[in-house]
Amino acid sequence: MIYGNRLSLSAYINGLLATGGVVFTAEQAERALGVSHGALLDAAEQMQHKGMLLSPRQGFYVVVPPQYAAWGAPPPTWYIDALMRYLGRPYYVGLLKAAQLHGATHQAVMQFQVISNKQIPDIRAGRNLISFYYRKDVMVVKAGIEDRKTDTGVMKVSSAALTALDLLRYPRASGGLDNVVTVLADLGSAIDAEQLKALSLVTEKPVVQRLGYLLEALGYVAVVKPMHVALQERGSVRWTELDRQELFDPDLALPPLARDDRWKVIVRRVPEADQ
Repeated sequence: MIYGNRLSLSAYINGLLATGGVVFTAEQAERALGVSHGALLDAAEQMQHKGMLLSPRQGFYVVVPPQYAAWGAPPPTWYIDALMRYLGRPYYVGLLKAAQLHGATHQAVMQFQVISNKQIPDIRAGRNLISFYYRKDVMVVKAGIEDRKTDTGVMKVSSAALTALDLLRYPRASGGLDNVVTVLADLGSAIDAEQLKALSLVTEKPVVQRLGYLLEALGYVAVVKPMHVALQERGSVRWTELDRQELFDPDLALPPLARDDRWKVIVRRVPEADQ
């Protein structure tokens, strides 16, 4: 019986691929095949063992086309939007992955980084690692979220301006300050100054200060000028560390090298961009 269901599921999957589909839910397959939940789970498990199917979340399935059999999964770009809709969560692809999509990374990005309003465990999908980062209110930065076409539809991606702010908001996920500077050196030319200003109004002041200092140091003076005006309009600005890790890690603690009065940023070490 399970063997027969597996053949039916196989036919269902082939039909999906023929129409450009790569994802389905357990409920959809049960309804289409007229089988019980248990029978579908048995059939799906057999196909997962054969590397033809994966389930990044319970009840949600991704077909592994033959050309991606060696990778164990198709690219996350093929199914991230469907997965997040299945989970009922707003999201956007961000950080280093978004920077790569904007053409601003020199190295291969090892994680597919997603920001959402729920703390979601990482997903290992074949050779791909989907890492999730928490933002309490994703929609507050809606102006910086763009639709990006993929091979199977669209996905949500942070704009260059939002990506730049997030690189400073999640420094560890961004590979440290030296890597952030490396990415910003290329990303800066793609940032919309007015959008950056608008997003800075809903971003923590220290993040805005650090990004403003770094972009200005990289020569993007015109880009950060509107953002600096917005920062002043928000009221008093306190001094902040450029790299908080250097302040709290005894092995990295250094006396202040400089204090930037314009952005009120304390610099203990000048970050170096990778060549």
